[in-house]
Amino acid sequence: MEESQILEKLQAIARRYTNEEEIVITGETVFLTDLGLNSYELVHMVCVVEEEFGIEIPDRAISRFKTVRNLMDFIAAQG
Repeated sequence: MEESQILEKLQAIARRYTNEEEIVITGETVFLTDLGLNSYELVHMVCVVEEEFGIEIPDRAISRFKTVRNLMDFIAAQG
C-alpha cells in the first residue's frame, strides 16, 4: 500500500475522533496535542487501525505513536 493511501485512511479514522471534518492531518500531526486525543482515545483509534489495515499492533508499540508519521511507518513496515 502506498504512503498516500495509508495517510488517507488514517486521516479518515482520526477525523472520527476529532469531530472536525476540515482538520488538516499530515504526517507531522501529533495525536495528543494537535488532534486533542487523550491516551484512551489513541488506544481505541489504534484498535480501529488494526481492523482497517488487517494488522496487529502490540500494546507496547502504541506509546511510540506520537505523530501520524510514526503510525504510518509502522503500518508500512507490516506490508
